[in-house]
Amino acid sequence: MAAELHPCSGKLIGLSNSNRTAQRNQPVQEFNHGLVLSREQLKDRDVFTVRIDKKVNSWSGSIEIGVTSLDPAGLDFPSSATGLKGGSWIVSGCSVLRDGRSVLEEYGRDLDQLSEGDRVGIQRSTHGELHLWVNGQDCGAAASGLPTGLWAVVDLYGKCTQVTVVSCEPPSLAERDTERETVEEREQEDEDEEEEVVVFAPLTKCNVNSPAGGGGARLGAVTGGMLTNDALLFHEKCGTLIKLSNNNKTAERRRPLDEFNNGVVMTNRPLRHNEMFEIRIDKLVDKWSGSIEIGVTTHNPNNLDYPATMTNLRSGTIMMSGCGILTNGKGTRREYCEFSLDELQEGDHIGLMHKASGALHFYINGIDQGVAAAQTPAIVYAVVDLYGMAVKVTIVHNHNHSDRLRRNNAIMRALSPDVGRPRPARSLTPDPDTPDRLLFHSNCGQKAAIISEGRTALRPHATDDFNHGVVLSGRPLHSNEVFQVRIDKMVDKWAGSIEIGVTTHNPAYLQLPSTMTNLRSGTWMMTGNGVMHNGTTILDEYGHNLDRLKAGDTVGVVRKEDGSLHFFVNGVAQGPAAWNVPPSVYAVVDLYGQAAQATIMDDVDLPTLPEDSSDGPTVMSPSSPCSVAGGNSANDLRFHQLHGTNAVITNGGRTALRQNCRSEFNDAIVISNRCLRDGELFEIVIQKMVDRWSGSIEAGVTAIRPEELEFPNTMTDIDYDTWMLSGTAIMQDGNTMRNNYGCDLDTLTTGSRIGMMRSATGDLHYYINGVDQGVACTGLPPGKEVYAVIDLYGQCVQVSITSSSGPQDNSLCTSNITESSFPIHSPVAGVAHRLHSKHGKNVVLLGEGCQAVRVGGYAHGIVFSAKELKTDELFEVKIDEVDDQWSGSLHMGLTTLAPPELPSCPMSGLSPSLTQLRSKVTWLLAGSEVRRNGLLQRQNYGASLDRLTVGNRVGVKRCSDDTMHVLIDGEDMGPAATAVAKNVYAVLDLYGRVTAVSIVSSSVLEDAGSVKAPSLSSDSCSEGEEDRTPVEGGEPALVPNTVMAFLENHGKNIQLSHENLTAARVSSYNQGLLVTAQPLPRQQLFQVLCIDRLNASWTSSLSLGVIGHSPDRLNFPSTACCLKRSVWLLQRDSVFHNSLKICENYGPNLDTCPEGTVLGLLVDGNSCLHLYVNGMDQGVAAQDIPTPCYPLIDLYGQCEQVTIVTNNVATVGGESVKARFQGDMEKADMVDGIKESVCWMPHPEVNPNKTCEYQALCSRFKDLLTLPDGYFNEDAKYNLCYCESCHKLRGDESYHKRGEPPRDYALPFGWCRFALRSEPHCDVSNSFKQWHIAYHGTSVGALRRTLDHAQLLSGTSSIFSVSPVKTEGPNGYSEPEENSSNSLPDRDREVPRVQLSPTMRYSGLEMFAPKVQFRDPRSHCCHQAQVGFQVCVRPGSYKVGPQTLGAIEPLDPRFSNTEIEWITKDQGGTLLYGLLIRVE
Repeated sequence: MAAELHPCSGKLIGLSNSNRTAQRNQPVQEFNHGLVLSREQLKDRDVFTVRIDKKVNSWSGSIEIGVTSLDPAGLDFPSSATGLKGGSWIVSGCSVLRDGRSVLEEYGRDLDQLSEGDRVGIQRSTHGELHLWVNGQDCGAAASGLPTGLWAVVDLYGKCTQVTVVSCEPPSLAERDTERETVEEREQEDEDEEEEVVVFAPLTKCNVNSPAGGGGARLGAVTGGMLTNDALLFHEKCGTLIKLSNNNKTAERRRPLDEFNNGVVMTNRPLRHNEMFEIRIDKLVDKWSGSIEIGVTTHNPNNLDYPATMTNLRSGTIMMSGCGILTNGKGTRREYCEFSLDELQEGDHIGLMHKASGALHFYINGIDQGVAAAQTPAIVYAVVDLYGMAVKVTIVHNHNHSDRLRRNNAIMRALSPDVGRPRPARSLTPDPDTPDRLLFHSNCGQKAAIISEGRTALRPHATDDFNHGVVLSGRPLHSNEVFQVRIDKMVDKWAGSIEIGVTTHNPAYLQLPSTMTNLRSGTWMMTGNGVMHNGTTILDEYGHNLDRLKAGDTVGVVRKEDGSLHFFVNGVAQGPAAWNVPPSVYAVVDLYGQAAQATIMDDVDLPTLPEDSSDGPTVMSPSSPCSVAGGNSANDLRFHQLHGTNAVITNGGRTALRQNCRSEFNDAIVISNRCLRDGELFEIVIQKMVDRWSGSIEAGVTAIRPEELEFPNTMTDIDYDTWMLSGTAIMQDGNTMRNNYGCDLDTLTTGSRIGMMRSATGDLHYYINGVDQGVACTGLPPGKEVYAVIDLYGQCVQVSITSSSGPQDNSLCTSNITESSFPIHSPVAGVAHRLHSKHGKNVVLLGEGCQAVRVGGYAHGIVFSAKELKTDELFEVKIDEVDDQWSGSLHMGLTTLAPPELPSCPMSGLSPSLTQLRSKVTWLLAGSEVRRNGLLQRQNYGASLDRLTVGNRVGVKRCSDDTMHVLIDGEDMGPAATAVAKNVYAVLDLYGRVTAVSIVSSSVLEDAGSVKAPSLSSDSCSEGEEDRTPVEGGEPALVPNTVMAFLENHGKNIQLSHENLTAARVSSYNQGLLVTAQPLPRQQLFQVLCIDRLNASWTSSLSLGVIGHSPDRLNFPSTACCLKRSVWLLQRDSVFHNSLKICENYGPNLDTCPEGTVLGLLVDGNSCLHLYVNGMDQGVAAQDIPTPCYPLIDLYGQCEQVTIVTNNVATVGGESVKARFQGDMEKADMVDGIKESVCWMPHPEVNPNKTCEYQALCSRFKDLLTLPDGYFNEDAKYNLCYCESCHKLRGDESYHKRGEPPRDYALPFGWCRFALRSEPHCDVSNSFKQWHIAYHGTSVGALRRTLDHAQLLSGTSSIFSVSPVKTEGPNGYSEPEENSSNSLPDRDREVPRVQLSPTMRYSGLEMFAPKVQFRDPRSHCCHQAQVGFQVCVRPGSYKVGPQTLGAIEPLDPRFSNTEIEWITKDQGGTLLYGLLIRVE
């Protein structure tokens, strides 16, 4: 074909040079609309190659290239290549996208890094594979299954402004010979080897003309990776049991089941510098311990007397054995890399390279493991020891790493899993003989009692204990039923008081925690003046403070019909506290602290309910800081249904997100659903960002009505009636009015809040995290309607409207709302499914289309989904009622019949049963038979639908491969039908026995692969985390939790007990794999008590994850990292997929988990995997988890026993995990109702750092300081490590409050604290509670003086007393010399002062805490260290002032630079608590 471009192109493209050169016009002003296509369709094997002529640095991103089946002659060109749909494959950066959706994240060369003069080509192979070529090098297969008739696509995007087509022809003759040789070599290896290795990319080898085994010369240049007459082969002289074959490329150990050694082989020549020697493991046996070893030696194989094993050689040899390095038979590096050779499997690759610098590197599956030895001799031979399990290897001359990575990443399709169903849930329906009167349940807290026939609850020993006083109602609350109690008795000994709320847990089966806020699922509680959901604060400033109530006061709670939760104090409604609370919740009262007794009020005493119908989290409570009288006026603020092309509105209009966030950065404008009132704040919170683009969110107002707005790419393109803040620039009608406004939107991060408001005088104000940034512009038309506008641009992907939105007073006073002062409910991945209004004549729809009931006969029960199903979207129902007088059962399937096309009279357009529906193509499952338009297609497909009963779930979906899948109780039965059309509706027939069903599924987002709704987190937990309980009436029933147990098929060293809930490793350190017998349902938290037992004799510890196929027939390897098929594994602080690391620094280091830690796994509705540590969500670990998946645990190394945590299995001590971790101090340590996680004096069991290497290193540095032990607290449990692993493991929050009045302080993350002994004359407990917390950075030389005086002294602040590091002291560390007092400025001698800060981000700066060098006595490595103090500061003894370092950027996000430095001149105003050390 001609190497030319098509004359039809993007609107900014100019063609020249006979349509061979394309350039993007206005390259500095515009970055897109630069799309060009080839003039003709590509021929197979033709490489369409372009040269990058020009680039600019104004933009991010660069050239994109690919193919499309769209004809350019009639194409409506999108702004970028990633916008091409309808059969398009695009390589962008190092990602591969199909129709705009990512299918491969890491591929080939990064196109963004190419320079001018580089050449890029695209090719469709004869096998339908897409190949990228960069500078003549094939990057391997990027995609497969491409159709014929494709045009090449080039996008002059971002930095790339001009390209020229240089060729369009097949690869060279040498490359064709290479491909032919590859096929011939595969055929030869099929004869010699037991399994075939498929190589996708052409091998860079020359054709071999000499016969096999002959000594003839081989053709080819001597270049890296090519076969030459000097190719790397195995030497003919080898170990006594070795047999060579395949031209000395394959070595095999004879009698592998009888002998385990004498299998040493070496290369036929020394290695060249930077030459890769790589082998493939072809065969292993499972009889011996140990496996392959590989390395280098200086010994010539011609002269060597081969040993039994190479590690017996005591000279000139470096070997990798297991995961360590042995030099001359002795271990020199115990843990060289994360891979162990003993755990590799057949097909894995091992390589080594002798660098020109003398360094030796090893490679596992193409991944460089780093320097194994720094200096090796110039002449070395590669050596392989086929030891133990290793039997056969083959030298690999193709070192295409991307091919190996793709091979290892390939997910094999799982076999159809066995059918298994969750165990039926206990019935929670009250006994009909039981009176409906609300009473307390007899099951109550350990220190509580129920009297007065269930009406009164009390703590009999209230002066001895402050907790364990939880009581629940005896039955669930009805909708709009108010549960109200009167406080009868109070005690004055404790802090804190009564708490009230609701829970989904049945009191008959609930193991009651010490306090209800420790419960991590299905619980909403009002505590103090805040609201907590599942132990996490969702409202800080909600209503009247319960801690200030007295005897005789009343508190109440009600769940309204709309799912909103309201609290009452003395009959006064406090406003909505939560939304989407499920039905059938039990009332909860926690007689905590001062509250000693409470009595349920009778119905006659109940207050009247307010008439407002709050429907979302934008409703303000009357006492909210941002509300005024009639605060409910803001309850209708939402995002408008009209929005930009790439925007998606969800969560009832409260959340907006940009789909395709990694391929699209604009076209995502959203606007408020109504105009803003004068003085009304519209505020959103940023919930998700990506780091792919430059620029971020833009916000403002417009006078253009949403119905009249033609949404542009970005809102700053509008040239009338629009005011926007972009970065720091205020723009009106697209023109910049003002630069350097008081805030920069481009610097905001996840969790930041942005608000905007027009005052009555026409001024526009912006608020950042509740703080008014001042007047942005004036002159907005006061009488004209303006709408709030948000542009989800660049890095900003998702926002939600906060409850702070609403009317403000005219004084524009700033709010004191904190980051968690508003409820941000995690949106589900869309909205609940609904049934279409067109249905069979015997059907009645209830619950807003969520439930269908057949009211007569046995037929005419057909119902449809309200909308077409998207690809892989599951439509699922639960059976609510059955009538056994009929035979037959539910039918379910997919149909191309569109219900809107049916006539209004249903009986004239629908068949009596689904099997007779033949007007359009319909695929259905009836019993166990699959039918198409009523004709039988397949028998015995799976479990019969005729056997289903109440509580069972049935779902259907159309997969991306055009197959229909049916799911029963969450388990996929496999493909039921093929060639299913795209535009289909779900259809089901309430036939025979089944008379009522309810929907339990939700619709998916437009781009579930690219944009994920917010995952479960410590700040926002969805209802999927709660216990599900059956309900009555017309409301949809909730799904019961699946009871989990371990599978009988497990590793050979595992022993199960306690009904398969406990697993123990009985010998060795590995072979401890186990999985659950049941798949893990979506949104269900699977937890194990980890670790029941630790063995310090071993290193490393437990790892866990999920496996995406049935484990029933799984042959378990020695460790989980050897599993390479559909496995996601959490190990140490990393995430692995199919043994390849995909994420680092995720969560705490699992190797440091102490006994008693509870680890959990959860797959959310977006198929994202979460790790929970002691109930704390660590965030998304991996995405695209398949269904079904099974939890996987590897009892490795130190971890020897775990137990599944269920509602029937008690945790240690009979308390919840949170109770264990915070002891009984969490609320006893409260001051004025302010709660904080106890990081001050942790319970001895919580200290996770008993194995923390960072704390041990800091401790060794402290020993070098030779400070007397008498200064330090003897009890080591008060020493806390704040390294990343330890503070994540404890679930520490970043900021806390302390003192009277309360003041924020930050935890010293990255530091290690050593508790100091308190002076006898100090009232320590009073200082801890009533004084503030601050930090003081100092020098090593000032430590002893400070400790001698037991308080901070003026003049010891390091900013006045240090000089650069100079000398090394006798103890192994060097320190700065302190200046004499004469060098101090005069003003500092006259006004002595001590500098403090509430955050170590300031006090820990090197100006205050200078670094010193020291040598670790254990590792002999040099480190740098800093020191400081954690102190208590008496309120009123210090002044708050600005930072004095001249910093421009904020030093701490919580503290303003104008208030980050505290100055005290009161020598008795500070009390030393801890010595802080940080080591780098």
